Amino acid sequence: MNQSDRPIANPIVVLREEFDDWAVLFNPDTADAVGTNPVGVAVWKRMDGKRSLADIVAEIKNSFEDAPDAAFKEIDAFVNTLDEKGFVGLEVKRK
Repeated sequence: MNQSDRPIANPIVVLREEFDDWAVLFNPDTADAVGTNPVGVAVWKRMDGKRSLADIVAEIKNSFEDAPDAAFKEIDAFVNTLDEKGFVGLEVKRK
């Protein structure tokens, strides 16, 4: 994904938050599930189609004190995995 891409969470995917802020994302159409840590939950909650990937990464870096320098690369990989599984798409501007 590009830094300017605006990911949007698939509205049918269910976020089930578990203990210690970990969660499971479940797609009822495909019965596919993905477990995620607190950072992944925070990323998921920010994927509204309004924020760019760069915006999301900046917000995560501000929210988590120990965010690594490679945060963009790691978050990009997470979002790409979700995209491949149909959990997320991209908001597209219409002409």
